[in-house]
Amino acid sequence: MRPRIPGGRRTVLAALLSLALAAPLTAQAAQGSPTTEAAASGTSRATERPHQYEVTGLATRAARTVLAATGASIDEVHGGKVVITADPAQAKAARQLGYRLRQLPDPPGAGKGSSSTRVKDFPEGYTGYHTYAEETKEIDGLVAKYPDILSKQVIGKSHEGRDILALKLSKNVKKDEKEPEVLFTHHQHAREHLTVEMALYLLNEFTSKYGSDDRITKMLDSREIWILPNLNPDGGEYDIASGDFAMWRKNRQPNDGSSEVGTDLNRNWDYKWGCCGGSSDDPGDETYRGASAASAPEVKVVSDFVRGRNVGGKQQITAAIDFHTYSELVLWPFGWTDADTGEGMTQDDHDAFAAVGKGMAKSNGYTPEQSSDLYITDGSIDDWLWGDQKIFAYTFEMYPSSAGDGGFYPRDSVIPKETSRNRDAVLQLLENSDCMYRSIGKEDQYCKGSKHQQ
Repeated sequence: MRPRIPGGRRTVLAALLSLALAAPLTAQAAQGSPTTEAAASGTSRATERPHQYEVTGLATRAARTVLAATGASIDEVHGGKVVITADPAQAKAARQLGYRLRQLPDPPGAGKGSSSTRVKDFPEGYTGYHTYAEETKEIDGLVAKYPDILSKQVIGKSHEGRDILALKLSKNVKKDEKEPEVLFTHHQHAREHLTVEMALYLLNEFTSKYGSDDRITKMLDSREIWILPNLNPDGGEYDIASGDFAMWRKNRQPNDGSSEVGTDLNRNWDYKWGCCGGSSDDPGDETYRGASAASAPEVKVVSDFVRGRNVGGKQQITAAIDFHTYSELVLWPFGWTDADTGEGMTQDDHDAFAAVGKGMAKSNGYTPEQSSDLYITDGSIDDWLWGDQKIFAYTFEMYPSSAGDGGFYPRDSVIPKETSRNRDAVLQLLENSDCMYRSIGKEDQYCKGSKHQQ
């Protein structure tokens, strides 16, 4: 356990706020946040349903990073207005910093069910979303229908023993060919159910239109596509277990020495883990980074899978998208630093990230930017994929753009439009994946003679 800083969370955060107002937030300033009063008293916050709040007056990245240090998750940024998800302790900490919080309406049906009821399904108006069992059934049906171009692997288990799947799409799906590989990951955060629908859309689109759609056919003929539809099946099932939404974010892994449950998977990856004030060391917080890097079983499973695609000393996966909700953003590394270039990121790297990212954003109407333009995060999948594996990795924050349009829980009627909205962007990434530097006119410098060049 990280040593506690004397004076408690309030003292630490007040100091950070002063730094944010006076100068840019340093990497070390936000580290070491102690546990909240609730945790210190032995009271679990796991049973306290979090709520969303609108917070105003946060016009700078440094101020937003200070707010994130309360352990709340930042869901939405529009100028000086921020929407956060926070439990009562985190909301209290934000107010103690002097921020004014306005609680937003809970999603329809939230909190109305009995905690003893185990419905294990989505509320009315959301039944078009797939439960884990329904998702598995649909995937198995597609694998049976399209065995020549789609295969399924169980690459590991979640904490509660659910299968974590990797679906492969390719013309010769049973062969490991020397083709560029592209990775699509979904559902790191439990309440972001639209991302599972995104995975199912891609599986259906690629299988049903192979042979009739020229772009899809060309990509399956010349690429190996990996779709990991559900990195956090335990959290997703917990979020809907009562027939209402629990607003749950993390996985369901217990934490030693604490009654708090869960690790934020997207703060647990083994690159710059816990380095820079972009995650929390409090097990009760939304952005708890875990006991150690890759301590979450789901993160370890996917990390091992990605490392396993390193063949003969060369990583076969060249590009990736990690799907989240919400805010309608296309993000790229790094999150741990506000610098555009430096350690692990040359100017050409940054320019290629930005060029491809902006092209995808032009297609789907999202806003493109470097992840840390919003606020500092550390231990994220994109930072790990690029920093450790040199995979051009993006995050798509899907529909909606604001909490007012449904936030984490848009109605199921939006699924067809908002998944197909990313079709062209996904195809753009696939088409660029053999040489991402082509986007900045440097194909000959970086890719000439590469076995991945098509």
